[in-house]
Amino acid sequence: MKLEMRVCTDGIPDELPVKLQLAADAAERAEALGESLFASVIITDDETIRKINSSERKIDKATDVLSFPTVNYRQGHTARDSAKRLRAEYDADAGACVLGDIVISSERAREQALEYGHSFEREMCYLLVHGLFHLMGYDHMQPAEKARMREMEEKALSDAGMTRDYSSDDERLLSAAREVVRNAYAPYSGYSVGAALMTSTGHIFTGCNIENASFGLTICAERCAAFAAIAAGEREFTRIAIVSSGDSPWPCGACRQVLNEFSSGLIVTVAGADGVVLTEKLTQLLPHGFGKASLMGDKD
Repeated sequence: MKLEMRVCTDGIPDELPVKLQLAADAAERAEALGESLFASVIITDDETIRKINSSERKIDKATDVLSFPTVNYRQGHTARDSAKRLRAEYDADAGACVLGDIVISSERAREQALEYGHSFEREMCYLLVHGLFHLMGYDHMQPAEKARMREMEEKALSDAGMTRDYSSDDERLLSAAREVVRNAYAPYSGYSVGAALMTSTGHIFTGCNIENASFGLTICAERCAAFAAIAAGEREFTRIAIVSSGDSPWPCGACRQVLNEFSSGLIVTVAGADGVVLTEKLTQLLPHGFGKASLMGDKD
Protein backbone atom coordinates (compact mmCIF):
# COMPACT_ATOMS: atom_id res chain seq x y z
CA MET A 1 0.00 0.00 0.00
CA LYS A 2 1.22 3.47 -0.84
CA LEU A 3 1.01 6.01 1.96
CA GLU A 4 1.38 9.74 1.59
CA MET A 5 2.36 10.81 5.12
CA ARG A 6 2.40 14.37 6.39
CA VAL A 7 3.71 14.96 9.89
CA CYS A 8 2.34 18.24 11.23
CA THR A 9 3.53 17.98 14.82
CA ASP A 10 6.76 17.60 16.78
CA GLY A 11 8.23 14.69 18.71
CA ILE A 12 7.62 11.93 16.15
CA PRO A 13 10.37 9.24 16.18
CA ASP A 14 12.33 8.98 12.94
CA GLU A 15 11.56 5.27 12.64
CA LEU A 16 7.77 5.70 12.97
CA PRO A 17 7.01 6.19 9.23
CA VAL A 18 8.73 2.88 8.46
CA LYS A 19 6.63 1.07 11.08
CA LEU A 20 3.46 2.72 9.83
CA GLN A 21 4.24 1.57 6.29
CA LEU A 22 4.75 -2.00 7.52
CA ALA A 23 1.40 -1.85 9.32
CA ALA A 24 -0.32 -0.48 6.21
CA ASP A 25 1.13 -3.23 4.03
CA ALA A 26 -0.04 -5.82 6.57
CA ALA A 27 -3.57 -4.37 6.51
CA GLU A 28 -3.60 -4.63 2.72
CA ARG A 29 -2.48 -8.28 2.94
CA ALA A 30 -5.12 -9.03 5.57
CA GLU A 31 -7.84 -7.83 3.19
CA ALA A 32 -6.32 -10.05 0.44
CA LEU A 33 -6.65 -7.49 -2.34
CA GLY A 34 -5.35 -7.70 -5.86
CA GLU A 35 -5.42 -3.94 -6.37
CA SER A 36 -2.68 -1.45 -5.49
CA LEU A 37 -4.01 0.97 -2.86
CA PHE A 38 -3.23 4.54 -1.81
CA ALA A 39 -4.12 6.50 1.33
CA SER A 40 -3.23 9.92 2.66
CA VAL A 41 -2.20 10.12 6.34
CA ILE A 42 -1.85 13.28 8.42
CA ILE A 43 -0.22 13.07 11.86
CA THR A 44 -1.14 16.12 13.91
CA ASP A 45 -2.11 17.35 17.40
CA ASP A 46 -5.33 17.42 19.42
CA GLU A 47 -6.27 20.97 18.46
CA THR A 48 -5.99 20.35 14.73
CA ILE A 49 -7.91 17.09 14.81
CA ARG A 50 -10.56 18.83 16.91
CA LYS A 51 -11.00 21.47 14.21
CA ILE A 52 -11.25 18.83 11.48
CA ASN A 53 -13.73 16.84 13.56
CA SER A 54 -15.83 19.95 14.09
CA SER A 55 -15.72 20.98 10.44
CA GLU A 56 -16.34 17.57 8.86
CA ARG A 57 -18.47 15.78 11.46
CA LYS A 58 -19.93 18.65 13.52
CA ILE A 59 -18.39 17.17 16.68
CA ASP A 60 -16.38 19.83 18.47
CA LYS A 61 -13.91 17.63 20.35
CA ALA A 62 -10.52 16.02 19.83
CA THR A 63 -10.36 12.32 19.01
CA ASP A 64 -7.62 9.79 18.28
CA VAL A 65 -8.22 9.03 14.60
CA LEU A 66 -10.51 10.19 11.80
CA SER A 67 -11.03 8.42 8.50
CA PHE A 68 -12.64 9.79 5.36
CA PRO A 69 -13.24 7.03 2.77
CA THR A 70 -13.37 7.73 -0.94
CA VAL A 71 -15.10 4.48 -1.91
CA ASN A 72 -18.85 4.15 -1.37
CA TYR A 73 -19.20 0.48 -0.40
CA ARG A 74 -22.42 -1.49 -0.57
CA GLN A 75 -23.99 -2.39 2.78
CA GLY A 76 -22.11 -5.29 4.36
CA HIS A 77 -19.32 -5.28 1.75
CA THR A 78 -15.65 -4.39 2.10
CA ALA A 79 -12.80 -3.70 -0.29
CA ARG A 80 -12.08 -7.36 -1.02
CA ASP A 81 -15.45 -7.80 -2.76
CA SER A 82 -15.69 -4.31 -4.26
CA ALA A 83 -13.13 -4.45 -7.08
CA LYS A 84 -15.16 -2.33 -9.52
CA ARG A 85 -15.74 0.40 -6.95
CA LEU A 86 -12.03 0.41 -6.08
CA ARG A 87 -10.99 0.68 -9.71
CA ALA A 88 -13.33 3.64 -10.14
CA GLU A 89 -11.04 5.48 -7.68
CA TYR A 90 -7.84 4.72 -9.60
CA ASP A 91 -5.48 7.71 -9.71
CA ALA A 92 -2.84 7.73 -12.43
CA ASP A 93 -0.48 10.01 -10.50
CA ALA A 94 -0.62 7.75 -7.43
CA GLY A 95 -0.58 4.63 -9.59
CA ALA A 96 -3.13 3.09 -7.24
CA CYS A 97 -6.77 3.10 -6.16
CA VAL A 98 -7.36 5.91 -3.67
CA LEU A 99 -8.99 4.73 -0.45
CA GLY A 100 -9.25 8.13 1.25
CA ASP A 101 -7.71 10.16 4.07
CA ILE A 102 -6.74 9.43 7.67
CA VAL A 103 -5.95 11.94 10.41
CA ILE A 104 -4.22 10.79 13.62
CA SER A 105 -3.60 12.77 16.80
CA SER A 106 -0.14 11.93 18.15
CA GLU A 107 -1.11 13.60 21.45
CA ARG A 108 -4.03 11.26 21.95
CA ALA A 109 -1.91 8.30 20.83
CA ARG A 110 0.66 9.04 23.55
CA GLU A 111 -2.05 9.25 26.20
CA GLN A 112 -3.63 5.98 25.11
CA ALA A 113 -0.29 4.16 24.87
CA LEU A 114 0.36 5.09 28.50
CA GLU A 115 -3.16 4.07 29.52
CA TYR A 116 -3.00 0.69 27.76
CA GLY A 117 0.57 -0.08 28.79
CA HIS A 118 2.23 -0.40 25.38
CA SER A 119 4.51 1.69 23.18
CA PHE A 120 3.64 4.91 21.34
CA GLU A 121 4.67 3.25 18.06
CA ARG A 122 2.29 0.35 18.69
CA GLU A 123 -0.61 2.71 19.41
CA MET A 124 0.13 4.76 16.29
CA CYS A 125 0.21 1.60 14.17
CA TYR A 126 -3.08 0.47 15.70
CA LEU A 127 -4.75 3.82 14.95
CA LEU A 128 -3.48 3.72 11.36
CA VAL A 129 -4.70 0.16 10.84
CA HIS A 130 -8.04 1.06 12.45
CA GLY A 131 -8.40 3.98 10.06
CA LEU A 132 -7.38 1.91 7.04
CA PHE A 133 -9.98 -0.76 7.73
CA HIS A 134 -12.58 1.99 7.94
CA LEU A 135 -11.38 3.11 4.49
CA MET A 136 -11.78 -0.49 3.33
CA GLY A 137 -15.42 -0.65 4.40
CA TYR A 138 -15.27 -1.98 7.97
CA ASP A 139 -17.24 -0.51 10.87
CA HIS A 140 -17.88 -1.19 14.56
CA MET A 141 -21.39 0.12 15.23
CA GLN A 142 -22.81 -3.36 15.85
CA PRO A 143 -21.20 -6.10 18.02
CA ALA A 144 -20.72 -8.47 15.08
CA GLU A 145 -19.18 -5.70 12.96
CA LYS A 146 -16.90 -4.68 15.82
CA ALA A 147 -15.69 -8.25 16.35
CA ARG A 148 -15.00 -8.66 12.64
CA MET A 149 -13.08 -5.39 12.46
CA ARG A 150 -11.08 -6.13 15.62
CA GLU A 151 -10.10 -9.54 14.25
CA MET A 152 -8.76 -7.91 11.08
CA GLU A 153 -6.89 -5.25 13.06
CA GLU A 154 -5.16 -7.83 15.25
CA LYS A 155 -4.34 -9.96 12.21
CA ALA A 156 -2.64 -7.01 10.50
CA LEU A 157 -0.77 -5.86 13.61
CA SER A 158 0.47 -9.38 14.30
CA ASP A 159 1.66 -9.71 10.69
CA ALA A 160 3.51 -6.38 11.07
CA GLY A 161 5.18 -7.54 14.30
CA MET A 162 3.26 -5.01 16.39
CA THR A 163 1.51 -7.31 18.86
CA ARG A 164 0.87 -5.97 22.34
CA ASP A 165 4.03 -5.91 24.43
CA TYR A 166 2.96 -7.29 27.81
CA SER A 167 5.57 -8.15 30.43
CA SER A 168 3.10 -10.10 32.56
CA ASP A 169 -0.42 -11.45 32.71
CA ASP A 170 -1.30 -8.72 35.21
CA GLU A 171 -0.35 -5.98 32.74
CA ARG A 172 -2.35 -7.71 30.04
CA LEU A 173 -5.40 -7.95 32.28
CA LEU A 174 -5.07 -4.37 33.53
CA SER A 175 -4.96 -3.15 29.94
CA ALA A 176 -8.12 -5.09 29.09
CA ALA A 177 -9.85 -3.81 32.23
CA ARG A 178 -8.93 -0.20 31.40
CA GLU A 179 -10.44 -0.64 27.96
CA VAL A 180 -13.74 -2.10 29.13
CA VAL A 181 -14.22 0.40 32.00
CA ARG A 182 -15.20 2.90 29.31
CA ASN A 183 -18.40 0.89 28.82
CA ALA A 184 -19.44 1.06 32.47
CA TYR A 185 -23.00 2.24 33.12
CA ALA A 186 -22.81 4.12 36.41
CA PRO A 187 -25.19 7.12 36.24
CA TYR A 188 -26.12 6.93 39.93
CA SER A 189 -22.81 6.39 41.72
CA GLY A 190 -20.46 7.88 39.12
CA TYR A 191 -18.08 5.06 40.11
CA SER A 192 -17.05 3.19 36.95
CA VAL A 193 -15.40 -0.22 37.23
CA GLY A 194 -13.89 -2.55 34.65
CA ALA A 195 -12.71 -6.13 35.21
CA ALA A 196 -10.69 -8.60 33.14
CA LEU A 197 -10.72 -12.25 34.17
CA MET A 198 -8.27 -14.93 33.01
CA THR A 199 -9.27 -18.59 33.02
CA SER A 200 -7.13 -21.71 33.25
CA THR A 201 -7.33 -22.05 29.46
CA GLY A 202 -5.68 -18.64 29.04
CA HIS A 203 -8.78 -16.90 27.73
CA ILE A 204 -9.72 -13.43 28.98
CA PHE A 205 -13.26 -12.25 29.68
CA THR A 206 -14.15 -8.67 30.52
CA GLY A 207 -17.02 -6.95 32.29
CA CYS A 208 -18.08 -3.57 33.65
CA ASN A 209 -20.46 -2.45 36.36
CA ILE A 210 -24.04 -1.93 35.19
CA GLU A 211 -26.23 0.08 37.56
CA ASN A 212 -30.02 0.13 37.67
CA ALA A 213 -32.64 2.56 38.95
CA SER A 214 -33.70 -0.31 41.21
CA PHE A 215 -30.35 -0.37 43.00
CA GLY A 216 -30.55 -4.03 44.00
CA LEU A 217 -30.40 -5.08 40.34
CA THR A 218 -26.98 -3.49 39.83
CA ILE A 219 -24.26 -5.94 38.79
CA CYS A 220 -20.57 -5.50 39.58
CA ALA A 221 -17.86 -5.65 36.93
CA GLU A 222 -16.32 -8.77 38.49
CA ARG A 223 -19.54 -10.79 38.28
CA CYS A 224 -20.22 -9.45 34.78
CA ALA A 225 -16.86 -10.85 33.64
CA ALA A 226 -17.32 -14.09 35.60
CA PHE A 227 -20.75 -14.78 34.14
CA ALA A 228 -19.43 -14.16 30.61
CA ALA A 229 -16.69 -16.73 31.25
CA ILE A 230 -19.14 -19.25 32.66
CA ALA A 231 -21.51 -18.78 29.71
CA ALA A 232 -18.56 -19.57 27.42
CA GLY A 233 -18.02 -22.88 29.22
CA GLU A 234 -15.12 -21.89 31.50
CA ARG A 235 -15.07 -23.29 35.01
CA GLU A 236 -11.70 -22.34 36.50
CA PHE A 237 -10.40 -18.80 37.06
CA THR A 238 -6.75 -17.95 37.69
CA ARG A 239 -6.39 -14.15 37.76
CA ILE A 240 -8.54 -11.04 37.70
CA ALA A 241 -7.64 -7.36 37.28
CA ILE A 242 -10.07 -4.62 38.34
CA VAL A 243 -9.78 -0.90 37.64
CA SER A 244 -11.98 2.01 38.67
CA SER A 245 -12.50 5.74 38.33
CA GLY A 246 -12.09 6.13 42.11
CA ASP A 247 -10.35 4.35 44.98
CA SER A 248 -8.78 0.88 44.70
CA PRO A 249 -11.73 -1.32 43.66
CA TRP A 250 -11.45 -4.37 45.87
CA PRO A 251 -14.31 -6.83 45.09
CA CYS A 252 -17.42 -6.63 47.25
CA GLY A 253 -18.43 -9.62 49.37
CA ALA A 254 -20.86 -10.98 46.78
CA CYS A 255 -18.19 -10.89 44.06
CA ARG A 256 -15.66 -12.58 46.34
CA GLN A 257 -18.13 -15.39 46.96
CA VAL A 258 -18.89 -15.85 43.25
CA LEU A 259 -15.19 -15.86 42.32
CA ASN A 260 -14.46 -18.32 45.14
CA GLU A 261 -16.88 -20.79 43.54
CA PHE A 262 -14.49 -21.14 40.60
CA SER A 263 -11.08 -20.53 42.17
CA SER A 264 -10.13 -20.10 45.81
CA GLY A 265 -6.53 -19.51 44.66
CA LEU A 266 -7.44 -16.59 42.42
CA ILE A 267 -4.94 -13.70 42.19
CA VAL A 268 -6.70 -10.33 42.45
CA THR A 269 -5.04 -7.16 41.11
CA VAL A 270 -6.66 -3.74 41.49
CA ALA A 271 -5.83 -0.23 40.31
CA GLY A 272 -7.71 2.96 41.20
CA ALA A 273 -7.66 6.39 39.65
CA ASP A 274 -4.34 7.15 41.36
CA GLY A 275 -2.67 4.41 39.29
CA VAL A 276 -1.43 2.45 42.31
CA VAL A 277 -1.54 -1.30 41.59
CA LEU A 278 -2.19 -3.71 44.47
CA THR A 279 -2.37 -7.51 44.48
CA GLU A 280 -3.82 -10.04 46.93
CA LYS A 281 -4.89 -13.66 46.86
CA LEU A 282 -8.62 -14.30 47.05
CA THR A 283 -8.03 -16.44 50.13
CA GLN A 284 -6.75 -13.31 51.89
CA LEU A 285 -9.82 -11.34 50.83
CA LEU A 286 -12.22 -14.15 51.75
CA PRO A 287 -10.67 -16.18 54.59
CA HIS A 288 -12.54 -19.36 55.56
CA GLY A 289 -14.68 -18.94 52.45
CA PHE A 290 -17.74 -21.13 51.92
CA GLY A 291 -17.55 -23.20 48.75
CA LYS A 292 -18.16 -26.56 47.13
CA ALA A 293 -15.82 -28.29 49.59
CA SER A 294 -18.00 -27.09 52.46
CA LEU A 295 -21.04 -28.88 51.04
CA MET A 296 -19.10 -32.05 50.23
CA GLY A 297 -17.04 -32.21 53.39
CA ASP A 298 -19.13 -34.92 55.10
CA LYS A 299 -19.36 -37.14 52.03
CA ASP A 300 -17.11 -40.15 51.38
